[in-house]
Amino acid sequence: MRTLLIASLAATLVAAVSSADTVNFDHLKTGAAPPGWTATQTGSGSAKWSVEKDDSAPSQPNVLKQSGEATFPVCIKNDASLQDGFVEVKFKPIAGKEDQAGGVIWRVQDSNNYYIARANALEDNVTIYHTINGKRVGFKNINAKVTSGVWHTLRVDFEGNKFTVSFDGKKVIEANDESFKEAGKVGVWTKADSVTLFDNFTYGAR
Repeated sequence: MRTLLIASLAATLVAAVSSADTVNFDHLKTGAAPPGWTATQTGSGSAKWSVEKDDSAPSQPNVLKQSGEATFPVCIKNDASLQDGFVEVKFKPIAGKEDQAGGVIWRVQDSNNYYIARANALEDNVTIYHTINGKRVGFKNINAKVTSGVWHTLRVDFEGNKFTVSFDGKKVIEANDESFKEAGKVGVWTKADSVTLFDNFTYGAR
């Protein structure tokens, strides 16, 4: 019986690991948005999402770069649909007078309805939000040093109405919200004039 239990636990762990997928952008054409993603924005302005070469990339040679200016630039992975799971990305804020932000989005219904966790190098904080009909509302925030020009890791684990945000490997926020209960897509996010690089975008179901 004990052997069967151990085998069952091992199989569960393997299944959990095998459900994860990582996008590193390394074999994609540079100078254009990645295929299979919706490169867009929430609100006004003009987001500019493109795959670019970057010598500092955690996974070389390419990164996903946002260099336009819009209310909230978003880039959504079209073929992902998660209700419970996780999303993680490495990001590097490199410029922006109004904001230097990088974030992940999940349970995305469309470009106006989703959850966000983001870190901002100008504000030195990490915040979790929901965006409903294009309106962003924060429901938990913590001060954290977010260094510009440095790669960071941002991750959210989500199950039901419970969310855990980790920044550079440390759990920084635990929160609850009921806005979006159904499965949705995942992706990355910036704000305003943030110029931000993304790499090693990983997501998986629970």
